[in-house]
Amino acid sequence: MSSDERPARRGAELTLTIAVLAAVFASLLPLMRVVRPSSWLLGAILLSVAVLAAGFIARRYRLPAVAVSLVEASVWVVFMMLVFLRDTALLWIIPTPETVQSLTALVSRGGEEIAVGAAPLDASLALSMLIVGGTGLLTLVVDHVVLTARMPLLGAIGLIAVSLIPSIAVPGEVDIMAFVLLAAAILFLMRTDTRSREEPLGRESTRTAGVPATALGIGAIAVVVTLVAAPLMPQPVARAGSGTIGTGPGIDATLQLGDDLRRPREVEVLQVRSSAPSPPYLRATTLSQFDGDVWEPDRVRTVPLESEDPLGGVVVDEGIRLAEYVTSVEVLNLASPWLPVAYPAVAVNGLEGQWTAAPYNRTILSQAGTTQGQNYEVITNVPRPTLEQIRAHSARGEEQPDGTAALPADIAPIVGDLAAEVTADATNDYDALVALQGWFRSPEFRYSLDAPVEEGFDGSGTEAVAKFLEQREGYCIHFASAFALMARTLGMPTRIVVGYLPGSATSDAVQRETLYTVSSAQLHAWPEVLFEGIGWVPFEPTNGLGVPTSFSPASTIPGSTDDPALASPAPTASALLPGRTPDDLAADQTGGEAGSTANAINPLPALTVALGILFALAIPALIRELRRRQMIASARAGDAAAAWLVVQDTAIDLGIDVPASETPRNLGTRLVQAHGAPAAEMSQLISAIERASYAPGGKHAFWQGDAMANAAVTVSAAMVASLDVPRRLLALLVPRSLIVRPGSVYAGSGRTVRAR
Repeated sequence: MSSDERPARRGAELTLTIAVLAAVFASLLPLMRVVRPSSWLLGAILLSVAVLAAGFIARRYRLPAVAVSLVEASVWVVFMMLVFLRDTALLWIIPTPETVQSLTALVSRGGEEIAVGAAPLDASLALSMLIVGGTGLLTLVVDHVVLTARMPLLGAIGLIAVSLIPSIAVPGEVDIMAFVLLAAAILFLMRTDTRSREEPLGRESTRTAGVPATALGIGAIAVVVTLVAAPLMPQPVARAGSGTIGTGPGIDATLQLGDDLRRPREVEVLQVRSSAPSPPYLRATTLSQFDGDVWEPDRVRTVPLESEDPLGGVVVDEGIRLAEYVTSVEVLNLASPWLPVAYPAVAVNGLEGQWTAAPYNRTILSQAGTTQGQNYEVITNVPRPTLEQIRAHSARGEEQPDGTAALPADIAPIVGDLAAEVTADATNDYDALVALQGWFRSPEFRYSLDAPVEEGFDGSGTEAVAKFLEQREGYCIHFASAFALMARTLGMPTRIVVGYLPGSATSDAVQRETLYTVSSAQLHAWPEVLFEGIGWVPFEPTNGLGVPTSFSPASTIPGSTDDPALASPAPTASALLPGRTPDDLAADQTGGEAGSTANAINPLPALTVALGILFALAIPALIRELRRRQMIASARAGDAAAAWLVVQDTAIDLGIDVPASETPRNLGTRLVQAHGAPAAEMSQLISAIERASYAPGGKHAFWQGDAMANAAVTVSAAMVASLDVPRRLLALLVPRSLIVRPGSVYAGSGRTVRAR
């Protein structure tokens, strides 16, 4: 490689490196729908810059491809050690056995957050490490594929695949802005790679100059067609048990349901029908362990669902009736490891894939795959005690599973004081719980998705519960957590259930059973209390949802009529509160808990998107300036064609025709007469390009390189100065020369547009 070609080569590599960075950044934009933007975004960008900078510097020293990749990998390791694992490392960067253990724990924790969490997730240290590390590895791979293997199309396919993962995990409307930015970044990457292979040979290079522009035009048309046609295409149907990740909204089992419920868009997740007189609640999992900050999902022994009697029978005291019902569920749009089932389930039939059963809480979990596309039936044996029977049974007996009655040491006094005050007149455990339930459903409390955010207690910890009991506004999490903790202060074992409300009735029926539809907005949480000899009894303290739990006296139960509405919360007309109409209740059930009027405003996502847009808009100007500097460097090395190309590109940016049929002398004369180019410098450039084109060995004139470069800069500056400010800004922000090449069909026919 000659000395005059090296600056051009380095400039091309720098431009291509920046194009790779822009494409990687664009591929990250859809991830912000799944994980709230925070420090992980800055970390991912910094690591990508560090990896690409290391690769660029290594290539400048002409290291082998393997060595370049090793240098980039070393930078990746050092960055990850310093940011995430320095506390266990020697000298902050040298791994130790403790580092390996810490890394394993972080990876496991991050994977668990992804598996059980619901978007948008808050990025913990573990999740941030996975995202930042994954982005760095993606950058390393794309850099190797594009700059070393020179296969930009393969790199583009990888970036598109990565950008699609968040959209698959959290289905929703097409993020047009993110798609357009990614498409523009990839097209720019492809164009930059093509340009980096070309030699700036002046007129000779114009013979094929139209080809890249044509290819770019085809790419732009493909983007537009995709935007218009994609929404009209039929949607794929998921196969049951396929294990596809993220084919629908999930279930957040950490009681952080507020963001899910405040989503403005809801989708139908289930269709349910049941042989019971009223549709049952569907549970996904239970939470018993409470450390004062969060309720943890129960981690209990499971057995394969296909084993003999995996759930076991329902055991109750003698004299208490059990009613058997069959509930059929079809999953339409839900991706979760927990299967929504009625309670208490004794059998589940029709599932595809590998599933396990948890006898402790009678829930069903997936070993491989998700709930998406499943169609199954749940058989339940529901205890039907009379009012007299449940009043005679204690909820404070010796049968208390570990952790179900434990209270954190820092629980606020208001919790126990109010529990004692509200239940002061109760003579048995059941009446005490009914008093609590009625108090929460009284006009003293108001259902609100917004008040917890506005007042700063959007959670389920002891502080949030205390604030909720003072404000008396909140949603299901607050009602369920407060009820469970207040019952525990009375010595009763409690747990919280996460699942779905029964849904809304449709006009359809199957085998004389009404079909109910359940939406994503009907995700719900409710408490249960353990009664000896009966089992876990659900209550519904959430004001305005469902119906309060109640049992009928034996004298009012004719014969053996079974009515699950007597012991299981379900939405009926009796749930109406003073001042509420049946239409209000219908709105509650069809809208579930998504009755919010406004979301908490977090400026970070909007700011990140705005910065991303500004960065994307600045990319063409940045690349144009880098290319200009590259050509000026070549001109100083004596390349007359590069100096002339500086003038041609400036003319194209300003909207001036540069046709292939026009000689350099004719074009130069036109630029002097109509566009403000200085005659002396233009004459110097015309002589240089004519000598390079026609004189033997005249391509490079080392003795006048500086003069040619200075003349090209002077001519370009004069042409720009001859225009008004708006046209200058347009030429700067939208440089046409990145797409249109001199002499191509898009460069015009030679018409004259005089400067203003």
